[in-house]
Amino acid sequence: MRINSFRPESPAPPTLLWDAPVEKVELCRLYQRMIYLSIEKLGKQFPDKILFENLTFGISKGEKVALIANNGTGKSTLMKIIAGKDTPDSGEVYLRDTIKVGYLEQDPSFKGDFTIDELLNSAHTEVMAVIRQYDKTLADQSELHNEQTQKAFELATSNMDKFDAWDYERRMKQILDKFNILDLNQKISSLSGGQKKRLALGLALLDNPDLLILDEPTNHLDIDMIEWLEKYLSQSQVTLLMVTHDRYFLDRVCNLILELNDGKFYRHKGNYDYFLEKRAEREEVFKTEIEKAGKQMKRELQWMRRQPKARTTKSKSRIDNFYEIEKKAGSGKKVEELRLEVKMSRIGGKILELKKVHKSYGDIKIMDGFEHTFKKGERIGIIGKNGVGKTTFLNIITQKEQVDSGKVNVGETIVYGYYSQEGLKLKEDKRILDTLKDYAEMIEMGDGTKLTASQLLTQFQFPPEMQYKFVSKLSGGERRRLYLLTVLIKNPNFLILDEPTNDLDLLTLNKLEDFLENFGGCLVIVSHDRYFMDQLVDSLFVFEGEGKIREFLGTYSDYRDELEERERSEREQKTEAKKIDARREQEQTQEKKKLTYKERLEYAQLEKDIAALEKEKKELEATLHEGNSDYEALQKMSLRIGEIIQLSEAKTLRWMELAEFAE
Repeated sequence: MRINSFRPESPAPPTLLWDAPVEKVELCRLYQRMIYLSIEKLGKQFPDKILFENLTFGISKGEKVALIANNGTGKSTLMKIIAGKDTPDSGEVYLRDTIKVGYLEQDPSFKGDFTIDELLNSAHTEVMAVIRQYDKTLADQSELHNEQTQKAFELATSNMDKFDAWDYERRMKQILDKFNILDLNQKISSLSGGQKKRLALGLALLDNPDLLILDEPTNHLDIDMIEWLEKYLSQSQVTLLMVTHDRYFLDRVCNLILELNDGKFYRHKGNYDYFLEKRAEREEVFKTEIEKAGKQMKRELQWMRRQPKARTTKSKSRIDNFYEIEKKAGSGKKVEELRLEVKMSRIGGKILELKKVHKSYGDIKIMDGFEHTFKKGERIGIIGKNGVGKTTFLNIITQKEQVDSGKVNVGETIVYGYYSQEGLKLKEDKRILDTLKDYAEMIEMGDGTKLTASQLLTQFQFPPEMQYKFVSKLSGGERRRLYLLTVLIKNPNFLILDEPTNDLDLLTLNKLEDFLENFGGCLVIVSHDRYFMDQLVDSLFVFEGEGKIREFLGTYSDYRDELEERERSEREQKTEAKKIDARREQEQTQEKKKLTYKERLEYAQLEKDIAALEKEKKELEATLHEGNSDYEALQKMSLRIGEIIQLSEAKTLRWMELAEFAE
C-alpha cells in the first residue's frame, strides 16, 4: 500500500479540515500543532461485511489516543492499514514524512528461523550500521588526525544524534530485561505466543518512534511489566495510537479517546468513565430524536396521503422535508446487547479442599505445602510474574494435572467452567451455530426459560445472519466471546477465568463484569487487568516464587497500596540505618582520632608560634608606618611581613585540624 506523506510546509490534506467529525476550528488548531497522521474517507469491506467507510480523523504530535470499538468492527484492520500492513478499499492515509512509525500487531509473527540476537541485528541494521560507522571514524580520527577523518567523524556523530543511537545498547538491555527476554541465543520459532508478543513490543519501543501504534500491548504481560510500560509511555514524548482493554492503563497513559461506532468517529477528552457518560448521553439524545421524528412522520404521512400537488414552492419544500423526516425516523437500529444469563448448577456444602499440596518441575517449585479450603461465594484473584505457576495451579484444582504429594478433594456437586488462556481450539471450517450445537441444542437460563443454541448466540451478539458464517471469519475478540459462551453453557458453579480480558472489547468486558458480580458460585480469576480484578475479587493468592503462595485479604489495589507502604517503610528504614551508620562511623573516627602526645605538644607550640608571628607582624607594621628606616631596611621588613602572613596561615590551618580533636 502507498502511504501518502506530507511535509511540514505543505498544506494539510484538503478534506481533513472539512469532513472530519470534529469542528473545523479544532482541526485547524490540530494542524497548527503539527499533525502526524491523518485519515481521509477511509473504507474497508469484506465480501460479506462492511467494516467501515468514510472514516476521517487526525492525530497531532504529543497526543496519546485510545481507540475504542466493539469486537469485529475492524480495529485491528484499521491499525494495519495505518501501519502500511494492509490496504484500504477507498480513502487515503497521510503520514508526516519526517517521523518514524513503530507498530505492534495484536498477534505478531516473525519470518525466518533467526535467533533473538540475529533478529535484533537484522531488525535494526540501520542503527547498528550507524554505531559501527561511528566506532570506525572515531578510531580513524585518533590515528590520522586529518581534515578528511574529522569530517567523517562529524558526519558519524550527526547520524548518532539523528538515530538516537548513543544509548541504544543500554536501552535494548533495559527493555528486553523488563519483558523477561534474557536468552538472546534462543530461536524465535521456539518462543511461545506470549514471548513473541513481548519481543515484538520490545522491538517497537527500542525503535524509539515518533508515532507508536499499539494493538493490545498489555496482552501476555504480567502486572509488573504493565506498570513499567504504563510509566514508560506516560512519561515519554511519543505520540500514541492504541487499542487496549485495560482501563487503568488507558486512563493513566491516554489523553484522548477515539470511539468508532456505527462507522463514525467520536472524540472524547477525558477518562473512560467520562467516555461512558458521554456515549450514554449521545445515545439518549439520538433515541429522543428518532422518537420525535417518528411522531412527526405520522402527521406528515397523513398530509402526503392526501396527494398534495407540488405546485407551490411551499408544497414542494414540505414534500422534500417529509422524505428527510422519514429517513431519520428509520435510522434507528435495534442494537442487540450482550446478555449473560445462564443457570448456575446447585452447589453443595463441600466445594474444594487442598491439603499440603506440593508440585514441582525439576528444581522449579510451584506449590510447597499449600493449603486452602474454598467457601461458597469465594472470589479469589491470582497474581504473580509470568512463569511462577499460575496456570499449573488452575490445572491442579481442575484435576487436569496431578500433584506430587498432598490432597485435592473436590465436592460432588462441583461443575467447573474453565476459561483457559490458550482459548478454544475451534475448527476453522465449521459454522458458528454448529460449533455451539456440539455443546448443547437447548440451554436452560437462570430464570428457568429455555433457549435454542441460535437464540443464545443472538444474546451473545452473534445475530442470525452471522451464525452461519465460518469460524475462520471471526475476529480475535469474537472468537474469545464464542469461547466464553461454550464455558458458560455448562452452567458452572465454580468458574475459573485465566486471562479472560485478552482481546475482548471494553463494552463486552463491562457486561462480563456485571454478570460476574451477580454470580453466586466460586470465582477464581487470573488476570493482568487490575481494574477487572478490583471490581470482582475479595482476596488474592500472590505467587511469590519458590513455591510460596501468599494469601491476601483485599483487592489488587489494596495489595498494591500495602506493597508500596512496605517498600516506603523499607526505604525509610534503610535511610535511617545509613544515618545511624554514618553517625557511628563519625563517632568511631573521632574516638580513633584522639591527639597523640606528640600532636598535643605540636598543638600547644602552634598556639605560641601563631601568637609570636602576630606580635612580630604588628611590630614590623609599626616600624614601617614610622618611616625612619632606609629603603633597603624597609624592603626587608615588607618581605618579612609577607613571609609571616604565609607562615601564620599555614600554622593556623594545622592548628584548626588538631583543634577538632583536642579536648
